[in-house]
Amino acid sequence: VQLVESGGGSVESGGSLRLSCAASGFTFRLYTMRWYRQAPGKERELVATINSRGGSPNYADSVKGRFTISRDNAKNTVYLEMNSLKPEDTAIYYCQTSPGLITYWGQGTQVTVSS
Repeated sequence: VQLVESGGGSVESGGSLRLSCAASGFTFRLYTMRWYRQAPGKERELVATINSRGGSPNYADSVKGRFTISRDNAKNTVYLEMNSLKPEDTAIYYCQTSPGLITYWGQGTQVTVSS
């Protein structure tokens, strides 16, 4: 299993970014995908979840109305569209999945939001 995130970068407050996570090594279309983030000195937190069919998205309260998770099962890719970014969104963002009994993480992509 391999998860490769991309799309991070540095933006000013109020800006937007679109993260991508390309998956391989498992049957992507069958599994729920998640985005987590970890800010310096803080625990990793769940940001958004999407089920195997692309429905039932769930979001952390801190990002509701600003972030949108989506997936393209034909491309084995999950996305996180981030709008109205705030300095407190600064973190490393990871995608995650759990096919079978094992949890897999990507290497992460850095998002930095300046005020």
